[in-house]
Amino acid sequence: MARPTQNRRDYPRMARVNTLLREIIGEELERIDDDRFDLITVTAVACEADLRRAVVSYDNLRGEEADEALLKALAEHRPRLQAAVGRQARLKRTPELVFEPDLVLRSAARIEDVLRGLDPPRAADE
Repeated sequence: MARPTQNRRDYPRMARVNTLLREIIGEELERIDDDRFDLITVTAVACEADLRRAVVSYDNLRGEEADEALLKALAEHRPRLQAAVGRQARLKRTPELVFEPDLVLRSAARIEDVLRGLDPPRAADE
């Protein structure tokens, strides 16, 4: 039997909204001519169900040292990013964007570094 194709309605509305917001914000960040955004990636967006607020998680290749400068730059450009969301997304209300570094990715990288530093397991007969 043929497998049914997945359409847009196969996953919840808020997941679709979060994906849409992540794409819009990522594309708009590429268009902004600011050197502080050269190595930034929008990793996730978590929008509240009432569309009042959306937490935008990001990561950058410069690490934690660049977080303060990036948060300041994102705060400066937040009105432009929200305007882009308002123009491109067909939503009842444009959510307020709140930016935060993606700590999950940083924790995962730290754990991976620790695991790589461990000695490999020894064979039982050694």
